Amino acid sequence: MKVLVLNSGSSSVKFQFIRMDDEGLLAKGIVEKIGSSDAIVTYQPAEKNRIREIREVLNHGVAIEIVLALLLHPQHGVIRDKGEIDGIGHRVVHGGEDFADSVLITDKVKATIRKCIQFAPLHNPHNLKGIDACETLLPEAPQVAVFDTAFHQTIPARAFIYGLPYALYRKLGVRRYGFHGTSHSYVAHRAAELIGRPIEKLKLITCHLGNGASIAAVAGGRSIDTSMGFTPLEGLVMGTRCGSIDPALVPYIMDREKLGTKEIDSIMNKNSGMLGLTETSNDMREIEQEAAHGSERHQLALEIYCHHVKKHIGAYMAEMGGVDAVVFTGGIGENSRLVRRLAAEGLEEFGIRLDAAKNEANETVVSSGRVKLLVVPTNEELAIARDARRILEARLPAEPAPAAEPGPARPAALPPADVARLVLLWARDPGQSAESLARKWGREVGRPVGAGLVAEELARLNLASVAGDVRKPAKKRNK
Repeated sequence: MKVLVLNSGSSSVKFQFIRMDDEGLLAKGIVEKIGSSDAIVTYQPAEKNRIREIREVLNHGVAIEIVLALLLHPQHGVIRDKGEIDGIGHRVVHGGEDFADSVLITDKVKATIRKCIQFAPLHNPHNLKGIDACETLLPEAPQVAVFDTAFHQTIPARAFIYGLPYALYRKLGVRRYGFHGTSHSYVAHRAAELIGRPIEKLKLITCHLGNGASIAAVAGGRSIDTSMGFTPLEGLVMGTRCGSIDPALVPYIMDREKLGTKEIDSIMNKNSGMLGLTETSNDMREIEQEAAHGSERHQLALEIYCHHVKKHIGAYMAEMGGVDAVVFTGGIGENSRLVRRLAAEGLEEFGIRLDAAKNEANETVVSSGRVKLLVVPTNEELAIARDARRILEARLPAEPAPAAEPGPARPAALPPADVARLVLLWARDPGQSAESLARKWGREVGRPVGAGLVAEELARLNLASVAGDVRKPAKKRNK
């Protein structure tokens, strides 16, 4: 199987083409400055020369046409026919509460992604453009959506509900969603492999530190808390984002500086963080250099950045009752020895002890204490490709199977505790749809649950008639 991974942004399309048998990278690249006559196309086929071109690219459809043309190029291509693309994996930023796992893209899935534009207006519309373009250009290739928010759907309500009127959660969906989920999931599983223990038995803190940065508490392979919230603005001080601040500062600054909502949003998202603190750069390499040359402002920015990282590590240790490993990833996490050193400083009493020599050598394990400190390069594209393969391989065969003798209704009985949870959830609102009930039940039991299984179980309990037909769309939720 060969999977094309696409990350469609506002003015760019990043791509990787991966052979899944051995997870070999066949080609990768990016189309930048989409919508202009001087767009930049960069293409790197495996074991061949890199290509870079300047050309007109008016929209995402044209960008993906160019990608396909490069993959099929007589000299530089890596396939001979579009039919060799067995599937497409799309990064989709926001799936709201509707998706706790990657899914095969259907019209209904697209409609839900469109609904989630309210939560990610700068990202989901462009993700959809990539999906629509592939439907036109590769109509035979199945597509899979992999959501940045899905991994964090296992976070319990006590960690995702804000201390605001509960009606705002019901009506508007105001809650912590978290982001970078694909990266956090990938490095958590990779850390478990490196440690040599099942992820189900580990307490991990994963630190995705780049221009955008977030930290997650991962217990037993499940995200139970994360630093980003309703938007990627909350949490750590980042490259240009301010991170968590006193909310009362927003109306205060708006009033004193006579700003509108767009201006204050721009300040917090594009002109704050390390850029705002240093007033020169959001590049950690430049900031470290300036600090080393004696700039007090750059040194302060570094201390603020690492203070926030350390604070979240400590909070998540308390939340999980300990930690087996802290994982650093992302451009800063993987490369900044100084940030890792400052973030681990003073945590020796908790079993976190950085090995200076290993850290300077940028080894995979950079600790000497009880708690492992790991440097794990993230690979979100590979994670997306793996999810796409898993979803595609699980699809029902295209041709209907011949009728067989009736078999058991289910391979194994559900645990009684899970059934009890389902009954309690149903009893709270007997008129809700099976799809709505499936989402709630999935959060309770900590794994994705299909509406079909809910309907089957309700029928077994003689409750199906009040649950509604699973083919009906879920009732509009009062978020």
